Amino acid sequence: MSKTTASDPAPSAAEDQDLGAAGSQLSTAPKEDLPNLPALGVIGWARWFWRQLTSMRVALLLLLLLSLGAIPGSLIPQSGQDETKVADFRKNHETLGEIYDKLGLFHVYGSVWFSAIYILLFISLIGCIVPRTWQFVGQLRGRPPGAPKRLTRLPAHTTWRTTAEPEQVHEAALALLKKRRFRAHLAGDAVAAEKGYVRELGNLVFHIALIVMLVAFAWGQLYKSEGNKLVVEGQGFSNTLTQYDDFKSGNLFSSDDLVPFSFNLKDFVGTYERTGPNKGTPRVYKADLTYSAGPYGKDENTTVEVNHPLEIGDSKVYLVSHGYAPVITVRDAQGKVVYDDAVPLLPLDANVTSSGVVKVLDGYRNAQGKKEQLGFNAFLVPTYGGHASGTMLSQFPALDSPLLALSAYHGDLGADSGIPQSVYQMDKTNMKEFKDSKGKLFKRLLRPGDSMTLPNGAGSVTFGKTVKEWAGFQVVQEPGGGWALAGAIAAIGGLAASLFIQRRRVWVRAVRGADGVTVVEMAGLGRSESAKVPEELGDLAGILYDQAPGAPDPDDPADSPVPAEGAEK
Repeated sequence: MSKTTASDPAPSAAEDQDLGAAGSQLSTAPKEDLPNLPALGVIGWARWFWRQLTSMRVALLLLLLLSLGAIPGSLIPQSGQDETKVADFRKNHETLGEIYDKLGLFHVYGSVWFSAIYILLFISLIGCIVPRTWQFVGQLRGRPPGAPKRLTRLPAHTTWRTTAEPEQVHEAALALLKKRRFRAHLAGDAVAAEKGYVRELGNLVFHIALIVMLVAFAWGQLYKSEGNKLVVEGQGFSNTLTQYDDFKSGNLFSSDDLVPFSFNLKDFVGTYERTGPNKGTPRVYKADLTYSAGPYGKDENTTVEVNHPLEIGDSKVYLVSHGYAPVITVRDAQGKVVYDDAVPLLPLDANVTSSGVVKVLDGYRNAQGKKEQLGFNAFLVPTYGGHASGTMLSQFPALDSPLLALSAYHGDLGADSGIPQSVYQMDKTNMKEFKDSKGKLFKRLLRPGDSMTLPNGAGSVTFGKTVKEWAGFQVVQEPGGGWALAGAIAAIGGLAASLFIQRRRVWVRAVRGADGVTVVEMAGLGRSESAKVPEELGDLAGILYDQAPGAPDPDDPADSPVPAEGAEK
């Protein structure tokens, strides 16, 4: 800061006023003592908010937030996917479960905060794309800008003298640039050309593809459906809600949206590695089906394998699991067959050790003629290792040496209580154990074809000679899948174009000098620094020089174009 001395002239009144105005801008006085500034108003704030929302910086930030918001949906159990896991999590983590509930982390993709990010990103992308698209259309409808006055000031340029007429140089330059796919025209005394519009087009395609992907994702989430069905060999499935073992769908999905089709499982084929470190690994894992599309479709044969689903319309039928279903026949005390069916058992390990229950709900009468219900715990070992193995676990997935363990109960299974029950579990609350002569739980190990007689003449159970196989299918209907795939491919292509294609301009000026010789000036300019612009300019200049050869220069005997720094001849 300068120091005022006595010799300094005193400031005038006008200078005092200016200094006072400047001082008021630097003043630390309370706000109420400062002059009132104009307020933005509702329209001004709305305009400011819209400019911020549609900026590329905010769009990238929202895209990052969307990616971060999807992480909890992958790590935390979701109520729309597995209610059992969500219930277990809440039971094991009571405090954390309440916090997750309040934050909506058990249903991330349907939560308010995720939807808000999603919608804001959608609006931001549209706000970015619309003005840029309009600007790009204007550029395509217009012509490349004319040449600057001094082309030699551009980073990449070259010049030479020629005996050709200016008109001949212009015609040759136009033909050459158009051949190289430049948009070119004659503007005054120079040819103006531009190339690389695909860069901006790729940028727009990338952003439009993101919108397509967002719409497809939302569409798929709202109208999607996913159900599972276990089908035993010889049985079938029809794509109706009542046929599914479990089913979940989007908020706007209705039963009318189900694709009409049906199929029968003719045969399941599974073979496994017998030796080596991969012993037990499936070699062949496929289901042979007969299916028909539509209510009156013709039956067709197909094979469904892992990662090779059956596609019917918007629905895909995936093969997701496999197991065994032993044929069980139950007779009552009078010898009447009251149950004869294949019972699907659920695998417990990689060697398909399986367990389940057999429920006889109707038709059974005990030795006293009284109606009862029967229940059996079933435990199947496809390949029994014998007593030497010391365990009741399968030694191999295939049916090499099947063994079935049964334990019997009688009483009331509670099936008429109106409470849904699992077909793979038995409610033993009102059931009594069948006991042998020693008072122990009645259990037997059966080979295919073996039978066991229940105590006190209560009937018999036969393990059939045939063990059927079952296949678990997942039927998925996602109407936006194709659009999402197309958007992803378009986004990759657009991003590649915006990264690897450069927008550049080239000008060629040809004017007659005072000595009657034509002076040719040629320059190029890119939107960003790149070595390709001087290289391309040098290549173009070399070709054009062959068509308009140099003339002797009184000051410089060289008759070839002299490129600027970085440009080639």
